[in-house]
Amino acid sequence: MAPRQSLLRPLARAVRTIGQRQLHVSRLAMDQAKVRQVIADALSVSASMQPIPAVPADYHAHADADLKMLEGLGIHTKVVQHNARPGTLYDEALRYEKGSAILSTGALAAFSGAKTGRSPLDKRVVEEPSTKDDVWWGAVNIPVSESTFKINRERAIDYLNTRERLYVMDGFAGWDPKYRYKVRVITSRAYHALFMHNMLIRPTAEELANFGEPDYTIYNAGAFPCNRATEGMTSGTSVSLNFASREVVILGTQYAGEMKKGVFTIMNYLLPKQGILSMHASANAGKDKGDVTVFFGLSGTGKTTLSADEHRLLIGDDEHAWTDQGIFNIEGGCYAKAIGLTREKEPEIWDAIRFGALLENVVFDQRTGRVDYDDVSITENTRVSYPLEYIPNVKIPAVAGHPKNIIMLTCDAFGVLPPVSKLTPAQAMYHFISGYTAKVAGTEMGVTEPTATFSACFGAPFMVWHPAKYAELLAEKMAQHNVNAWLINTGWTGGSYGVGHRMSLKDTRAIIDALHDGNLAGGEFETFARFNLQVPKSCAGVDSNILMPNKTWSNQEEFQKASVKLATLFKDNFKKFSAGCSEDILAASPE
Repeated sequence: MAPRQSLLRPLARAVRTIGQRQLHVSRLAMDQAKVRQVIADALSVSASMQPIPAVPADYHAHADADLKMLEGLGIHTKVVQHNARPGTLYDEALRYEKGSAILSTGALAAFSGAKTGRSPLDKRVVEEPSTKDDVWWGAVNIPVSESTFKINRERAIDYLNTRERLYVMDGFAGWDPKYRYKVRVITSRAYHALFMHNMLIRPTAEELANFGEPDYTIYNAGAFPCNRATEGMTSGTSVSLNFASREVVILGTQYAGEMKKGVFTIMNYLLPKQGILSMHASANAGKDKGDVTVFFGLSGTGKTTLSADEHRLLIGDDEHAWTDQGIFNIEGGCYAKAIGLTREKEPEIWDAIRFGALLENVVFDQRTGRVDYDDVSITENTRVSYPLEYIPNVKIPAVAGHPKNIIMLTCDAFGVLPPVSKLTPAQAMYHFISGYTAKVAGTEMGVTEPTATFSACFGAPFMVWHPAKYAELLAEKMAQHNVNAWLINTGWTGGSYGVGHRMSLKDTRAIIDALHDGNLAGGEFETFARFNLQVPKSCAGVDSNILMPNKTWSNQEEFQKASVKLATLFKDNFKKFSAGCSEDILAASPE
């Protein structure tokens, strides 16, 4: 099917539906002329892009078999949409979900309700014999009993049984067939089904026909709260994971990201058991040499921006695994932040927002369907989900060789860390376990003091084992494949936040280009005191005066104070990991 036809059919069906039934799209009764304009806009945007992946006519299983499959789980409903096409899910969302709309680019807008972000304090892991000794229990993995999980599961199924129509999405986690897992999502919202259609790896018609029983099942009853009186519950929200029964139950939150990170948490448990390192990181590969770079980093450090490089192929933007053969992307799509999005800054993401893409919690013009990406009146955590294939510069299948370089990104608002430094293996482990970045406090009452944020392995909320296990796997693979490790600061220079200024994207990209060329590793280095980091004396395209942080500060006394403060924060944070770390890693701490 031609790209224009595949785009036109589902939208034209929406036109007929709206015209015949006078449905309201996001509180606006759109007449056929307006919707035709939406179609025209979508076609003009999509004409020069990759074709939308074709979906076979028999992509979803027979209705009777779907109903029988759900009945086996205790779920009884009238209509099941199993691996429905995006066009069908558009139609369902427009009919049944308040606030859904087709936007000017052809993307679907959806709202997640009261919860517009993850709820880490409401995440629970079942404490049971088979995994009790594996899980790193504490603030990240809060234990809950099997009986409580069963209560929540029954509550979720009871809610799903009140719905006349449900959505089932089957897909894979992991692009490497040898290590992929089958995931089934059961939900009451078309928006959630479209999201997981984008984020899971989509099966072919043959793979779907032979899908069989899933390895893990996610019951998303997020529109219904958990019972606060249930043991172990602290709010109306619960995201519970049971490794023994291979199930995830979601109650009290409709934020789609909970499903994505639920799958990632599962992979963060299963893969290390096989000696595979799961990574909260982006990755790309050289077009000519195929050299792979992995970018670790927390939100706001530049992970997505820096991995998008016109000279390199994107492997993935968020979740990867490192095997004995190389790396692979865990996901079938991207889930990018949309706040402040412009075509100038993020052209690939901008152009991916077309038919099949899902925009979450954005504000848009009710008349034109055009999004205001600077409007944060709903949330600052506006998001867009789209399949990997929507990125023109992407590697499909998303599998590559062993990394040549690993970059750990930090946004240091204290202005202390160098823009780039080369790490020893022990330092790489130390900074990987620390997972440092910094954020600026809110401006209420004039407070602008930078606040340190530490997230183990650059993704603590999703890690299941003790961070040292992931660090040991990283160390083994780095040593085996002679990988260079780098710490890159995309934060402040010349002073802390409010005095100094943000590192320029131009300089950071020049540093990464030199790193890819091999020129940086082969140059001369000098030691940055207190943190004992090796800093290049020069870098092509970058002013040498900014490479050593203290040289950019006008007040050296203030620099020393900031340096001592940050070093102390590192050491205080690392105390909780010391019992599980080697002497070499502990010795990599700042002085």
